[in-house]
Amino acid sequence: MTTVTSPLAGRAIGLAAVPDPVFSGAMVGPGTAIDPAREASEAVAPVDGVIVSLHPHAFVVVDESGHGVLTHLGIDTVQLNGEGFELLVSKGDTVTRGQAVVRWNPAAVEAAGKSPVCPVVALEATAESLTDLRDSGDVKAGDSLFSWN
Repeated sequence: MTTVTSPLAGRAIGLAAVPDPVFSGAMVGPGTAIDPAREASEAVAPVDGVIVSLHPHAFVVVDESGHGVLTHLGIDTVQLNGEGFELLVSKGDTVTRGQAVVRWNPAAVEAAGKSPVCPVVALEATAESLTDLRDSGDVKAGDSLFSWN
């Protein structure tokens, strides 16, 4: 079983509340979303594993069970072309849960006209394989978001 923890501090809102049909319809996979605190911060690894995909606005960590977890920093943030995002690791790096991956500022994303809401998605998972899903309440980076069986 994989426990997926929050990559950021903020408020858990669930995927259904994400202002993007691809995420809200769980087309990428099941999971939850965080409405982040509006301050410069570091998005951290939600699991121990290897960075298999890394963009300024999104990253995927795959753990030893082969579970890939996508952290997407904001919605439509790919259109910012990396502006305001600083990569702290490289693709292929092994990271530990809680290790800083990307430095960014949700307030700046919002000021640029994008939603700073961050989906945290279990890739290629079924909704039934996730338990203890957090979709409300305040979370700190490192708090449990869901378990993946």
